[in-house]
Amino acid sequence: MPRLYGFEDMAYQRVREAEAEGIRAAASRRRARQAFDAITDWMTEAGYVTTLGNPFKPDVLAGVLYHPAIAGLRETEDGELVDSGGPRIIEVDEFMEIRAMRPDKERADQREYLLSGPLSVCGLCGTTLGASPSNAGARGHRCPPPTKQHPDGCGKVRINADLYETYVSEQVLGELAKPEVAELIGAAREELLSQAADLDKQVASARRRQEKLGKDYAAGSGMSLPAFKAADRELTRLIREKSTEARHLKQVEHVPVGSVPDLVRWWTHAPLKAKKGLVVLLLEQIAVYPAASRGSRTVDADRVAFTWRQWDAVEQGPRSA
Repeated sequence: MPRLYGFEDMAYQRVREAEAEGIRAAASRRRARQAFDAITDWMTEAGYVTTLGNPFKPDVLAGVLYHPAIAGLRETEDGELVDSGGPRIIEVDEFMEIRAMRPDKERADQREYLLSGPLSVCGLCGTTLGASPSNAGARGHRCPPPTKQHPDGCGKVRINADLYETYVSEQVLGELAKPEVAELIGAAREELLSQAADLDKQVASARRRQEKLGKDYAAGSGMSLPAFKAADRELTRLIREKSTEARHLKQVEHVPVGSVPDLVRWWTHAPLKAKKGLVVLLLEQIAVYPAASRGSRTVDADRVAFTWRQWDAVEQGPRSA
C-alpha cells in the first residue's frame, strides 16, 4: 500500500515537508468551505501530485484530510481519536473542524465496523487491530506501527474491512447452520453475560482499592511516591482491561435467542449491534495475517485464523471453520 501523503514512513513519524505544504494549503481551503473538486483542481495547477505521481481526485484528497495522522492522532478500535505521539502537519482543532464537515452518512460509515474491538488481532505480533481507513477513505483494519508511546504493534498487517467482514460473516453463518451450535445459543449467551457480570465486579473492586490507595497515601501511610504511582498505574491498567473485556462480552445481549434458521435469515437485515453480538458469541478471537501479495483482494483461510468459543456446555473438541 502506498504511504500516506505528507509522510516519509508508514509509522507517520517523519514528515515530507514538500507534501505537508500541500496538505496545509488544502486544509485551509477546505476550512473555508471550498469543495473538494475545486481544491483538487487548484492542487493540480499548483503542481501537487499523489504519492504515485497522479493528479489528486476528490476522494483521495478527502482520505488524506480525514486521516488522523496529519494531526498527530490515531483512531482506537472503538473509533476514539487519541494522541499518537507523532508530528502534526495541521493542528488538532483544524483537523476536527474538517472532519466535522463530512456528510452524516460518510461519518457513520467510517465508524461502523463489524469486527472492531479486541476480537481482531495481528497474526504476527498479537496486537489488537485498529480501525484504519485507507488513503482513499475505504474502511480497513490495521496493526498499528510501533511508536514510543505505543511500542507493541508491528504495522505489518492491513486488511480491507468489507472483504474481511464478508469472509467472517460467511464462516459465522456456516457455524450457525450446525445443529449442535443451534441448541446451545441461549445457554452460551447467558454464560458470556455471566462472565461480563463477574468482570464488572472485578472492576468495581479495583476502583475501591484505587480509591483506598489514594486515601492511604494522602494520610501518610509511609508509602513512597514511586511505589504509589506504580500501584496506581497497575490498578488503572487492570480497570481499563477488565472494563474493555466486559463491554466486549456484553454485546451478546443483543443476540435474539431462537432457532438457527431464523438467525441465518435474520442476519441479512439485522442491526449492526446484534451482528456484533453474534460474532462475539461464536468467536473468541480472529488472527489476521499479511496478504500473500500487495494489493490482494482476497481473504481466505490462509489469512484469517479463527478461535471459536468453547462453551462450558459443549463436550467436544475445538471446532473449525
